[in-house]
Amino acid sequence: MKIPMVDLKSQYTKIKTEVDQKIADVIEKVEFINGSEVKLFKQELAEYLKVKHVIPCGNGTDALQIAMMALGLQQGDEVISSDFTFIATVETIALLKLTPVMVDVRPDTFCIDPDCIEKAITSKTKAIMPVHLFGQCSDMDRIMEIAEKHNLFVIEDTAQAIGSDFISEKNWTKKAGTIGHIGCTSFFPSKNLGCYGDGGAIFTNDDELAEKISSIVNHGMKVRYYHDNIGVNSRLDTIQAAILRVKLPHLDEYNLARLKAADYYDKAFADCTKITTPVRSPKSTHTFHQYTVVLNNVDRKALMEHLNNKGIASAVYYPVALHNQKAFQDFKYNPEDYPVTDKLCETVLSLPMNTELDSETLKYITDSVLEFVCC
Repeated sequence: MKIPMVDLKSQYTKIKTEVDQKIADVIEKVEFINGSEVKLFKQELAEYLKVKHVIPCGNGTDALQIAMMALGLQQGDEVISSDFTFIATVETIALLKLTPVMVDVRPDTFCIDPDCIEKAITSKTKAIMPVHLFGQCSDMDRIMEIAEKHNLFVIEDTAQAIGSDFISEKNWTKKAGTIGHIGCTSFFPSKNLGCYGDGGAIFTNDDELAEKISSIVNHGMKVRYYHDNIGVNSRLDTIQAAILRVKLPHLDEYNLARLKAADYYDKAFADCTKITTPVRSPKSTHTFHQYTVVLNNVDRKALMEHLNNKGIASAVYYPVALHNQKAFQDFKYNPEDYPVTDKLCETVLSLPMNTELDSETLKYITDSVLEFVCC
């Protein structure tokens, strides 16, 4: 067997006819930039998320940068985010000459710890950027309470959790990315809703913010050749929008397939004390962008080599905490502030997770893991 982390080819095969026709239609109409498929995708995604405005853009990293530009953050302003995430979340803060303040995460969900957020707030703090990691939401009840108390913006990074529901203690449920002032996502091919290239989107319920974001993504223009804002060139290609329109109606189905695979993993590893399976927060559904376990007294490198020899992919998300990255050394973070993140970087392992995993494949993966861990 050769089992990849993500099986995009098998997923494509099931929707090939419709995808190929959509691509051909865009080429036939020569609507390559801001074509009708982009406009329709905006509407359909907004309806799915139950959010007023969706503004597509070039990729998920651009989405984060544009969100902060739209909020008018200034050089030296502090933005609090997670230390345990992909660098895109935090590098955009530094790129805009803002100050990235990374804080530790919870040991159960791996999402940003609200207690650490509150401790990190200073007079220079202007925004919180929670990351909905691996497929489930951060504690948005606490985060929004903190933001309101200190008059801070909230930008949700939902690149790994599109389709997840946050279930509030206040008797409401909303989709990830639609709770804070702005939500951002990525349509990178391996995401739960992925295109066949780069793509991203920004969400908001604020009309003024939506208007400014729409301007920024297109060189600061509202009317052609009239530039009201300093902007960027970050547009979702029409071909990618067409592909996403085919895949969006399948998103809940795709997420359910991931959930079933995660259930299989959980059951298979339930009696193994050397493997801690993902904790599922009662406040969030889990769409399992990644299935990430914590290894207890297991040689991770040797296990990965064992799996590789059996044709099974595995990965470490993330092997180096952001506060230890060379790119951020000028900010002089205190290493004692990140005990959970540092431990996770040493012990987490992600197993294959995609929409095409069947019981035979899952049995082969889990048997192979247990063969090594329990030997």
